[in-house]
Amino acid sequence: MFREADACRDGVACRWLSIGDNLVGMKWQDRDPGADVLLDLDSQVFVVDTKGQYWVRFSVSRVVSTPDRPHGLNYSLTLHGPGGNRLVGFDNAHPVRESRGPGGKSRGPVDHRHRMETVRPYRFKDAATLLEDFWAEVDKLLKEKGVI
Repeated sequence: MFREADACRDGVACRWLSIGDNLVGMKWQDRDPGADVLLDLDSQVFVVDTKGQYWVRFSVSRVVSTPDRPHGLNYSLTLHGPGGNRLVGFDNAHPVRESRGPGGKSRGPVDHRHRMETVRPYRFKDAATLLEDFWAEVDKLLKEKGVI
């Protein structure tokens, strides 16, 4: 379980994760085997075109399971184009609006996907499906742009 740290950077108290934090109450057969693959991609950057103008970046970490992140993962998978602009992204860094317009509810699902300027909720099933959906969207956009 958690153990309180004496102090962290700038005197802020920290909480450290143990290997069992996300396994409490979880049966072995319920564990997501693809999560380890996704976690191994953390901090990786891959160029995805022959001219070196398009690249993908993975940022993945294990966090405490919460209602917003029941899978226990904090992730950002992004495709960037010339100039570094994000073209495609799958992440759970912030909630998305449930409805449009000035009166739209701002507290929606945390898992979502970006495509150009559009943000839509994403239904997280498991880590392997997240990777499959991300690469499918990357391929689709690169084909539309004539890159591949």
